[in-house]
Amino acid sequence: MTPKEIYEIADSLAPFAASDEFCRRYGHHDNSGLLVDCGEEATGVLFSLDLSARAVEVARDKGCNVIFTHHPAIWIDGLPRLDETCGKHVLACARAGISVLSAHLNLDAAAGGIDASLMQGLGGEREIAVMEPVEDGAYGRVYDVKSCTLADFVKKIKRNFSTQRVLSYGDSPVCRVASFCGAGFSDEVCGFALAHGADTVVTSDAAHHRLLGAVECGLNVVLLTHYAAEAYGFLRFAEQMKARLSCPVYCLRDERFM
Repeated sequence: MTPKEIYEIADSLAPFAASDEFCRRYGHHDNSGLLVDCGEEATGVLFSLDLSARAVEVARDKGCNVIFTHHPAIWIDGLPRLDETCGKHVLACARAGISVLSAHLNLDAAAGGIDASLMQGLGGEREIAVMEPVEDGAYGRVYDVKSCTLADFVKKIKRNFSTQRVLSYGDSPVCRVASFCGAGFSDEVCGFALAHGADTVVTSDAAHHRLLGAVECGLNVVLLTHYAAEAYGFLRFAEQMKARLSCPVYCLRDERFM
């Protein structure tokens, strides 16, 4: 099984065309796909949210010559060259014969992907509205959950996402949630949540002025770490891939960021 064949299996689950559609329709930036192709038959695949030094080390230890990330290993505007200070992990992979695939916005949006998995982990089953639809999925969802206090909602999140790093602001009961995986907190997000009757926003990486504005509009805000919010769905995707791959598959869950 070659890296190209692994890419094609991933494409069947989370079509890469969705990344292009997100960039075209909503002005986002992405660089998903087979970013480093060493061309060798896969001896093993390591799934890691990020291409980190730890991911490269684990891949070597496990005998994997493919790393599959969520966050793009090469971020076009931020990686003008490859040397020991810029793109060093990409360079390390190339030197070691490790191919790298990244599935970012397409995996965020895919049916059963990272954003949908976040909704399911929070207790939602069916979206009432989506903020940014594309042909094969969507980003940003509003849905109803079983009514509870904010404190009980946070306890459930800590249990379901295996994390203790959850911040919450507000004091309203939780009945309708708007969630956005990753760094999804913006003025548009708050407006979308309010327009569809949400009482709670769940996301990561909130700027203070947006957090203040949301709370003063009557919204609860719950913040997971970016890593915990996305690792939940990414590791589910890894299990789907594992069932389709004809080589060993390993998953890295980096507790430093949970």
